[in-house]
Amino acid sequence: MTDAAPALIVAVLAVPLGSALLVTLVPSARAADRLNLTTSAVTAVLALVLVVLALAAAPAVAARGSWYLLDTAGGVFLALIAVVGLASATVSPFYLRHAGRSWFTARRSHAWYYAAFNLFWAALLALPLVDNLAVAWLLIEATTAASALLVAFSGKRSALEAGWKYVVLTTLGLAVALLGILVLFVAAGPGGGLGRLDWQALAQQAGQLPAQATLAAFVLILVGLASKIGWAPVHNWLPDAHSEAPPPVSAMLSAALLPTVLLIAWRTKLALEPALGPGAVQELFIGFGLASLLVAIPFLWRPLPWKRLLAYSSLEHMGILALGIGFGTPLAIAGVVVHVAGHGIAKALGFYTAIPLLRQDPGTAGRAPRGVARQSAPTATAMSVSLFSLSGLPPSPLFVSEVMILLGGMDAGLMAVSSVAAVLLALGFLGLAHALVEGLLGAARGPRPRPSRSAQAIGVLSGAAVVALLALTAVAYALPGSDIVAALMRSGG
Repeated sequence: MTDAAPALIVAVLAVPLGSALLVTLVPSARAADRLNLTTSAVTAVLALVLVVLALAAAPAVAARGSWYLLDTAGGVFLALIAVVGLASATVSPFYLRHAGRSWFTARRSHAWYYAAFNLFWAALLALPLVDNLAVAWLLIEATTAASALLVAFSGKRSALEAGWKYVVLTTLGLAVALLGILVLFVAAGPGGGLGRLDWQALAQQAGQLPAQATLAAFVLILVGLASKIGWAPVHNWLPDAHSEAPPPVSAMLSAALLPTVLLIAWRTKLALEPALGPGAVQELFIGFGLASLLVAIPFLWRPLPWKRLLAYSSLEHMGILALGIGFGTPLAIAGVVVHVAGHGIAKALGFYTAIPLLRQDPGTAGRAPRGVARQSAPTATAMSVSLFSLSGLPPSPLFVSEVMILLGGMDAGLMAVSSVAAVLLALGFLGLAHALVEGLLGAARGPRPRPSRSAQAIGVLSGAAVVALLALTAVAYALPGSDIVAALMRSGG
């Protein structure tokens, strides 16, 4: 089966790219919906086959070629991107159906939306599979171009401003990262071309790289990628973009894009750590992690519109992942794997909840929701599952992952950092728990709406999310000491 990996990788990328072209040729909005859902299902199935190959080969690399890498880390993140992308494709028609456009404009906007959606998804799917830092940078820049169009999809002034802010700030950050890549390329010496920036090549020659130049390159790369990951203090685009994008796109931004760019930072850390030593690398990740938690907490305590609350929750959870990678112990890395998956499921469901929520109470686009339990049982259920998990209440897998990461920090001898992080996580829990209670049981605004198909669909997704989250909690206890964690502790799989 591993001999088929290159063909499968090409197919995984070719299907959404082909769909982006074909969807512009269909005659109606309904046909665009059907075509996109069909091709998305095919893409997800092919990607999950690759995931099975990658995880089954752990701790070895499943397949490696001149341009691709199928390893355990890639498998974990590819699974997340495939599942979130398919779920976003499934709920997109419910969002587009009530976008308030005429038939002709709706047909064109459906095609335009799905074309950008598939280009964005294809770039995301490619990121965990490329075996080169420079190519990964190009793909991250490609995600910016495609997703910025989606952020501004509604055409509202606020959405256009959010899209423009997103492009400017992340492009500036990626320019800094590019400078770091150029410094690293020069430090690697002559010969080999861009192959010098392959993950395996970087790891093999790390011991011969000049320490000061390599440290400068790593700092530039990490600071530049931080703007795309959404770490504080370079996260300013994140709340606006998540708030203004269509809910299915917000789910992909938060649940898939942010952690996948974090994977590139993680691969760079593992490859260059022999040249830098663990100290400087660890301090940078821990610094970004604590800063992100500190900045997010005050906002989680404020009554915020639903999607904006989820955006600041993303800042908090990217900070937790930064801490886990910074700690770098087997227990912390096991926690990172669980946290990536659990956050992706819970956060995607939270953004999908915005579709029926905004339809039944459009005012929640600008204020915190209240009394949702009295208005729509399916919407309230989805909101409960999402925030219950994101706040880290047991038996949520995020509770298990956060405990693993904190204990991993103690294993690394960083008791003070783990203690500060535990206090910040407790404060974040209180903020999200208060938002959940107020959102469900607060005084309802407006009359009780009629049940909608989007609310029913979100109810079904809530049930699937509960099953997946509970299964992930069970799996979490078997991860420490597994081949998967052993593979993630090494560079290049």
